[in-house]
Amino acid sequence: MTGSDNPSIDQWNNGSMTNPIQEKSYAFAIEIVLFCRELQKEKHEYVLSKQLLKSGTSIGANVEEAQRPQSRADFCSKMSIALKEAYETRYWLRLIRDTHLAPSSEVQKYLEALEHIIRLLGAITSSSRKKALIH
Repeated sequence: MTGSDNPSIDQWNNGSMTNPIQEKSYAFAIEIVLFCRELQKEKHEYVLSKQLLKSGTSIGANVEEAQRPQSRADFCSKMSIALKEAYETRYWLRLIRDTHLAPSSEVQKYLEALEHIIRLLGAITSSSRKKALIH
C-alpha cells in the first residue's frame, strides 16, 4: 500500500533520521493517507476513514508546528495535542480492525508504528513538562 516514491514506516524504523518524531509522524501520515484512500476506494467506507485521516495526519502537523514554538509552553502544548491525536488515531484503527473493514494484519502494522510514536511523544511531553517546571 506504500507509494514507491514516498517514505514508508519501514524506512524510518532503521534509526537513521535526524528528528525521529518529526520523520516518523510524517511517514505515518503518508501511510494513513494511502490506507484511507484504499478504504474509500475498495470498501466505500467514508465516515471512519475520514476520522482516521484527520487524526492520523494531525499528529505530524502538530509535531511540525512544535518545531518553531513561540514559547516552551507552546512546544509542550503542540506535543501534547499530537499525543492526544495519536491516542484518537489508535481508537479509529482499532475500530476499523474490529469491524473487519481491513485485514487485522494490515491494521496491526499501523498500530505498531503508532505505539512507537506514542512512546516518543510521551517521553517528549514528560521531559518538556519537567524542564518547564525547572525554568
